Amino acid sequence: MVKKSSAKGSVPEEDGQRTARELGRSNTAFEEDDNHFSSSPVRTPAKVRQRQQVRSGEALANEFNNAAFEQDDDQQSITPPPPYPCEAATPDGQVSPMAMEDAKTTERETWGSPIEFLLSCIAMSVGLGNVWRFPYTAYKNGGGAFLIPYIIVLLFIGKPLYFLEMAMGQFSSYGSVKVWEVVPILKGVGYGQALATWFVVTYYCVLIAITLLYFFSSFQAILPWTVCDMSWLSADNCYNSSADTNLTSFNTSGLKSSSDIYFNEEVMKKIDSIDDGIGLPDWKLSLCLLLAWILICAILMKGVASSGKVAYFTALFPYVVLLTLLVRGVTLEGASDGILYFIRPEWSKLLDANTWYAAVTQCFFSLSVGFGPIVMFSSYNPFRHNIYRDAVIISLMDTFTSFLAGITIFSILGNLAHESGKNVTDVVSAGTGLAFVSYPDAIAKFQYVPQFFAVMFFLMLLTLGIGSAVSLTGCVVTILCDDFPHWKRWLVVTVICLIGFVSGLVYITPGGLIILDIVDYFGGGFIIFLMATIETIGICWIYGLNRFVRDIEFMLGIKLNAYWKITWAYIIPSVLVFIFCYAMATYTPLKEGDYVYPAVATGAGWVLAAIAVMQVPLWAAIAIYRQKNCNSFFERIKSSLKETDHWGPKNPAHRLEWKKFQLEKPHHHTSYSARLWYPKVPSRMTYDVSTLTVSNNNPLPTKEAGHQRQKVTSAPHSRSTFENEIAD
Repeated sequence: MVKKSSAKGSVPEEDGQRTARELGRSNTAFEEDDNHFSSSPVRTPAKVRQRQQVRSGEALANEFNNAAFEQDDDQQSITPPPPYPCEAATPDGQVSPMAMEDAKTTERETWGSPIEFLLSCIAMSVGLGNVWRFPYTAYKNGGGAFLIPYIIVLLFIGKPLYFLEMAMGQFSSYGSVKVWEVVPILKGVGYGQALATWFVVTYYCVLIAITLLYFFSSFQAILPWTVCDMSWLSADNCYNSSADTNLTSFNTSGLKSSSDIYFNEEVMKKIDSIDDGIGLPDWKLSLCLLLAWILICAILMKGVASSGKVAYFTALFPYVVLLTLLVRGVTLEGASDGILYFIRPEWSKLLDANTWYAAVTQCFFSLSVGFGPIVMFSSYNPFRHNIYRDAVIISLMDTFTSFLAGITIFSILGNLAHESGKNVTDVVSAGTGLAFVSYPDAIAKFQYVPQFFAVMFFLMLLTLGIGSAVSLTGCVVTILCDDFPHWKRWLVVTVICLIGFVSGLVYITPGGLIILDIVDYFGGGFIIFLMATIETIGICWIYGLNRFVRDIEFMLGIKLNAYWKITWAYIIPSVLVFIFCYAMATYTPLKEGDYVYPAVATGAGWVLAAIAVMQVPLWAAIAIYRQKNCNSFFERIKSSLKETDHWGPKNPAHRLEWKKFQLEKPHHHTSYSARLWYPKVPSRMTYDVSTLTVSNNNPLPTKEAGHQRQKVTSAPHSRSTFENEIAD
């Protein structure tokens, strides 16, 4: 029972007044002795305060929806989802402390500094393809003339697509699968890209394993590929590649260099046919493959906190080696002949469709666009990070590195041709042959310390490979961690790397190089063009290009010009559809020399491609099925085309500002036509002469006259009532 105390001579209170006063001070605390009131009030209990803040936040969110986002009964609400109590705002429109505290508990890790993100992207994009794929591709497709289609593809496909994927990841803070909360029906694109990424990374790490074996062999007193070993099966047809061998004094036709035999017979144990099986993995390469995956696992164990630090070395060290080898290469005899072979243009190649197809393929493989790592890397950025600048820097650095590597490689191959008495065309190999046959053969002919240059070259290949493999593997890890946030990251990384090691054993068998070619073509080739096409269509034509451009404007504070809009909405989809159709129309069975790969092997390749492509309709069906609050199948499809409540900035303050920013142009959310962007020719304007002022003999409209402009050349088009209201 609570006792009342009154002063001497006070008038007794009425029952109603007493009840009101007691209800009004319901937030007053009691003392430890529950028979007396405390003389000083305390703060409202935490749970009560949280409930009040949530109620006020819900009221504010409902006010937003009623104002602009509920024009149609079937229009999807963008009220905050349960994981985002960020709209729990205070009455003055500010984000509540409770929401900010909850956001901190689920906040995504970020890069230690902006330079770590930039270097990580450079390490990802500048990889093995720049060193052994670009030089040979350029040489076979017109030399210097190949740079024209390559730069055109880079400007109108590569760089815009790179920036698009960066913006998607940074705006949503999601990986390449969860980012499709923007268009749920296309979630399968993320899974298809993840499978293609996984197919590539399984054989990419095998190339790192071969590099590790050559790297360790480079510390021997005599490089093992410089002299013929009598234990080799083809020792009778072998000639030494060492510097003291004068090849101009005898005929080498019908013979093979020691570097060629060392790679194919000693390292890979290569067989000419897999009709009778692919054989067993080599134990030396198995250990090197295990070491490669251990390095990747250690780098990814702590996320971007560790991989960002490693990027300082993996991104910068290759340039040190390339410049060192370039200085050495241009001083060798015959270097000028090799460089001329690389840059001499064959203009007739520009009319060959294969040249343009090679340019698009090289651009995708080099920049890693369409695979998913770009979305993953940018998702760890701060929300306001300037990715516009980074996209330009990375695309330029990638092109510069490819050209620098081509000059470096062909200067040394020119010396090899000079020392061997051959033409440059006779010493150039494609793919793995360039890195592990032609170049080691050239290094073997160095007069002074060839071991040093061998160590430097293979260490450069190792850092390039590790940088790209970390990004590709990290993309798969991020997808799993986003889908299953309660899983321990170190456990996910360990399991992924273990599976990757086991999967890679098939490539280090005697028939492994044939399997590598098949997986490279079907698993990471033309299907990426299809995924990138659907990606751009989903953003530009379903979510809406105008909406996405507005999101970027809110995030970065810049307005994109027509260059980005035209490339995203028109050039990229149309060109990639053509490239995909061209690849299908010109397909021929894979072969090496005169040996055509077995139908069973190529059939398995088509199965890999089908598995990746089928992710799109499979997850589209799942997304449609999950739309429970719809009365018809058509409504389910329509609902699955709309962004979910999870799309948007994760930070509560940014999310609240974003919703306010959307109110400036609400018709982007209620009118489908307003979401799209069409190129328009600017209309001529006329002004009232009486409102013009003269400055330096040039008539200009005054500030007030700007509101009296009238269009005279374009007829008004029909618009909906809502659009007219917005325009007014």
